Amino acid sequence: MAFNINEFKSQLVGGGARPSLFQVQILNPVAPEADFKVPFMCRAAGIPASTVGSFNTNYFGRQVKYAGDRTFADWTVTIINDEDFIVRNGMEAWMNSINTHDSNLRSLPQDYKSNGIITQYSKEGDAIRTYVFEGMYPTQVDQITMDWSTVDQIEEFTVTFSYDFWRVEGATGIPTT
Repeated sequence: MAFNINEFKSQLVGGGARPSLFQVQILNPVAPEADFKVPFMCRAAGIPASTVGSFNTNYFGRQVKYAGDRTFADWTVTIINDEDFIVRNGMEAWMNSINTHDSNLRSLPQDYKSNGIITQYSKEGDAIRTYVFEGMYPTQVDQITMDWSTVDQIEEFTVTFSYDFWRVEGATGIPTT
């Protein structure tokens, strides 16, 4: 096939999805006061990954490959920290409800598992793809580095979540004509 820029452009119907047009919602079952602020403070997140494993079995000296189970990688988001610490406090409270700092008490999964959502928007502001994370809970709230030489920056921290699975909800892309 010969190179033809017009054929390429005709396939890029929407002009390409932009990675900066997204919003994250996290439904914190322990500190819901942070839920309103998360969509504004979540600076970075990823569309989730999943992997279908495989296994081999041998037959007369040959390997035959089969698809295995699907696994879901952890999901990490980057949060901008405001001086009210509402989102950070909420994440720390959520983790503390899962396993307390001082007494090592644990919650039941129905008390700490929740959902998260990431929505990709078109350049016109329409939701074009939404992923829902089911059975989600934080497994790590990273440190916020304090540094006297850091100026003209806002604090950030990352939160890593485990979840049972993700699913696509609603729109699944701009319809093609």
